[in-house]
Amino acid sequence: MNHESQKMKNFGIGIIVLIFYFITLFFPFQLLPFSLLGIDYTTLPLWIRIVYSFAFELLQFGIIIFLLKDQLKKDLADLKKHHNEYFKKYFIYWFILLGIMMISNLLIIWLTPNEMANNEQSIHEMLKMAPLYTFITAVFIAPLKEEFVFRRGIRNLISNDILFILVSGLMFGSLHVVTSLTSWWQLLYIIPYSAPGFIFAYLLTKTDNVFVPGFIHFIHNGVLMSLQILLLLLGEL
Repeated sequence: MNHESQKMKNFGIGIIVLIFYFITLFFPFQLLPFSLLGIDYTTLPLWIRIVYSFAFELLQFGIIIFLLKDQLKKDLADLKKHHNEYFKKYFIYWFILLGIMMISNLLIIWLTPNEMANNEQSIHEMLKMAPLYTFITAVFIAPLKEEFVFRRGIRNLISNDILFILVSGLMFGSLHVVTSLTSWWQLLYIIPYSAPGFIFAYLLTKTDNVFVPGFIHFIHNGVLMSLQILLLLLGEL
């Protein structure tokens, strides 16, 4: 397959990945089996809802992997050869994105003392109800799934580096805010949520390997979720 044909194939795959992800993202689609059977999902026992949600997450993740399998195989092979180089060169970017997020969050809290990101509140509540499920999905599934969609999927559509970084970062940041928006002030949180998106996208432009930002994303979520769990435990003492 020549370069242009491969480029067009990747473009088509990117479109399919994005459409599939956004269709399956929202609850009306996720709960379709229960709607067809006339079952009220909200009345089901918590453990059934957790098992179903986890199965749905795995199915969604598996389909995305299948759609991107050729590119992911290439990235894995490249990672085996250059993982030491990538780690030494790019791990510092996690500290950069963490600093940007902390500063922007502090500024937002200072400007709007009564406003907290609803996404953070949702994660906090989920940790209380289902800590193991929340930790596994947030640390092990979400980072790779989001990198496959917002980095590899969008990169297949946009070859210009600057435009790709802007679109990828803003889409990533906005999705973490607008899905749980309760006031216009909440839109300010697009800034700290987009910051890692910009950096993850930049790392993909430098390496052309989605597992590099995926690894940094994994570390980021793992540290933040571990801190959330620690705070919950300390709060119960």
